[in-house]
Amino acid sequence: MKYYNNWRDLRKELLKDPEVKAEYDRLEPEYRLIRQVIANRLKKGYSQAQLAAKIKTKQSAISRLESGGYNPSLNFLNKVSVALGCKLNISLT
Repeated sequence: MKYYNNWRDLRKELLKDPEVKAEYDRLEPEYRLIRQVIANRLKKGYSQAQLAAKIKTKQSAISRLESGGYNPSLNFLNKVSVALGCKLNISLT
């Protein structure tokens, strides 16, 4: 078994497989959004619980959003973006 020093090296190796690459590309928009939510939450200095309180939901809902275990509505994403002082942009290209 080969060991990798970091996630980037492992990802590079995994993406050589066309099936893995196709699935990675399919999921990229979702994970990009998750990274943006987490980055903006941390930039504001909010815990998951604090963000949840601002949008009147439970911390577990924020946790599920950030882990990718939740398919949020546009309304929910808009509430999160407002609480984080961000603008929600959605586009089809």
